[in-house]
Amino acid sequence: MVMKRIALATLLAFTTALVAPAANLAAAAPAAANAITVPISGTGGGGTFAGTFQLQKFANQGGQLVAVGLLSGTVTTATGVATGVVKTVALPAQIVDSTCEILHLDLGPLSLDLLGLQINLSRVVLDITAQAGAGNLLGNLLCGVANLLNDPSGLAKILNSILDALLK
Repeated sequence: MVMKRIALATLLAFTTALVAPAANLAAAAPAAANAITVPISGTGGGGTFAGTFQLQKFANQGGQLVAVGLLSGTVTTATGVATGVVKTVALPAQIVDSTCEILHLDLGPLSLDLLGLQINLSRVVLDITAQAGAGNLLGNLLCGVANLLNDPSGLAKILNSILDALLK
């Protein structure tokens, strides 16, 4: 479940970038050889952007988990004027799953012989999942309790440790 949340947070961090043209930024710098780099493109304000986001670290900004990295590429206006962009940006990284896994119980087949009484039980799988959202009082409560230890600072430390391990 933790890996699922990390993957979702990372994926969301890369897909929520909004880019606006910047006037006085330096030309694009090359990405480090061992960095995690994601291509990014988009349109807005009558122009287009094509470039990359190089993930540097995760951080807690104002109580929210963010992915901090170097955004570099080219902004092309509607009139065709191209401008190189290099900027350090902090993209929101959040978990968007509105369900919380509360319990997963997987029991294999069970055969008991209790003084001549034979009990045979087939495989049993029990999954209890809480659904958070409006009107889901018990789901909201159980998701809240299940996520008590999920603070942005702690999650940022874990993600930075994984990032360091991947880049070494």
